[in-house]
Amino acid sequence: MELPESAKEVIRAGAYAHLATIDIDGSPQVTVAWAGLDGEDIVIATLFDQRKLANIRRDPRVTLSFEIDELNEWGLRKYLVVYGTARIVEGGAAEKLQELAHVYLGPEVVFPAMPDPPAGFVTRVTPERLSGIGPWNARG
Repeated sequence: MELPESAKEVIRAGAYAHLATIDIDGSPQVTVAWAGLDGEDIVIATLFDQRKLANIRRDPRVTLSFEIDELNEWGLRKYLVVYGTARIVEGGAAEKLQELAHVYLGPEVVFPAMPDPPAGFVTRVTPERLSGIGPWNARG
């Protein structure tokens, strides 16, 4: 699906992503991550192999939520939920993290602050459905 511009604005603005994957026992596993856009995909970078990556390799269904510092007309905080399918690409994590660090930490930040960081992994999430409170949801 093509993300509406309102959803893209939330992601570009640097709202932290809560990434939910499915653990081996079927329970949810949630982690907070920096997220960005690459075309219509939402991208997350990881320097080291982690539990979320093992979960995605086993079951690519994921959910991302982004909380926004804005209230709707009822006084409820707006948030975006993206349901999608993830795939993992080896390499490119350090470059993607540097790009995202400028959004999350500031324009002058160098991240990761280590010499010769590992190639890592970039997770690409293809959105399939949206929900939450905001213009991306028909109920607002």
